[in-house]
Amino acid sequence: MWFKNLLLYRFTSPFDHSTEELNQRLEKFAFSPCRSHDTSKYGWVSPMGELSDELQFSAQGRILLCARREEKVLPAAVIREKLDDKVKLIQAQEDRPVSRKEKETLKEEVIFDCLPQAFTRSNRTYGYIDVQNGWLCIDSSSYTKAEEWMKLLRDSLGSLPVVPVQVTESPSVVMTSWLRGEPLPENLLLGDECELREPREDGSIVRCKKQELLAEEIDPHLQAGKQVMKLALHWNDCLQLVLADDLAVKRLKFGEQLVSEAQDSANGDKAAQFDADFALMTGTLEQFIPQLLGYFGNTKADAI
Repeated sequence: MWFKNLLLYRFTSPFDHSTEELNQRLEKFAFSPCRSHDTSKYGWVSPMGELSDELQFSAQGRILLCARREEKVLPAAVIREKLDDKVKLIQAQEDRPVSRKEKETLKEEVIFDCLPQAFTRSNRTYGYIDVQNGWLCIDSSSYTKAEEWMKLLRDSLGSLPVVPVQVTESPSVVMTSWLRGEPLPENLLLGDECELREPREDGSIVRCKKQELLAEEIDPHLQAGKQVMKLALHWNDCLQLVLADDLAVKRLKFGEQLVSEAQDSANGDKAAQFDADFALMTGTLEQFIPQLLGYFGNTKADAI
């Protein structure tokens, strides 16, 4: 159970729901599979999968939740073909053109008829609440999916007082200064990937991979005014990541030593393995997040 991405939010008031109350509220929004004519379903499932029926996993003041989305797959080509057949049949039988509005109605009928036979696909989105530190961490590279996850939690709890993290210094400006040669913070090393962009709406973009980022080839782009939008970093020999200018952490990878440590402590027990993975992952992120925010002057709330 290792996050591959990290979108970070801050609670504006303490999370004070008891375990019993949280369970009751989550149950009301538990996932149920798509019925014959449902296009999609979204709800809570056990974070531990087949290892538990509980809709939450709690350990050391951190609460892990998992939302599952299931949706019907209706290929556009199939819908278009069936719609064309209906239109041609009407034109042949009634000898008249089919209006655009009527085609839209026919398309809805085609979709409705096809739904019971459609395949389904599903995905899961994980997030955890760090009660003590007041963080909400979501494993997603998409803000749209994160918002959907938070809406489900907000509906379940009645409210969700969180805001995106904002820092006092521009991450883009600070990361650009690192490429200009300014010393990096302690425990931080440059990776071999970055994205540079001119600071205007239609500005040009340069993407570098497997590149020495302090090499001479990068400097002309910086001299031309381009700024860092994404930057590969290594933290404390245990995390690799790509950091975006909005503080989204993508392609997060935990070090082999951490993963091995969790495996060794579990001794082959799947439930113990899940527990160990979650403890080491969240413990590492608990150390990383304050340092990450500190690189950019800390959160605005902290700076006041």
